[in-house]
Amino acid sequence: QVQLVESGGGLVQPGGSLRLSCAASGSIFSIYAMGWYRQAPGKQRELVSVITTSGGSTNYADSVKGRFTISRDNAKNTVYLQMNSLKPEDTAVYYCNVKGAPNYSEYVRGNEYDYWGQGTQVTVSS
Repeated sequence: QVQLVESGGGLVQPGGSLRLSCAASGSIFSIYAMGWYRQAPGKQRELVSVITTSGGSTNYADSVKGRFTISRDNAKNTVYLQMNSLKPEDTAVYYCNVKGAPNYSEYVRGNEYDYWGQGTQVTVSS
């Protein structure tokens, strides 16, 4: 079993900042990438940002470029999302995502599994 524990969501005024954290624990052999998705009411879940654990390559949705910064601590299996200049349209449930292999057998096969956190609410409103 893999557990993803998210924290840092909440209510913030437009222009404010929040920092999300997600710590992965449990039975996972190798983590390839960690990231964040979000889902607003009535909309599909969308990628916000992702970072690879090897090399630290990052990718951002166009809507958050220049405002959000993703980082990770490989030793702690933790990913962070620093969100600045928040806008009302950033309001959503934010989900942590980890892509990895649960054991050595799957790792050598090159198989990739998705693991999800329970989600944390971010509300941007005055």
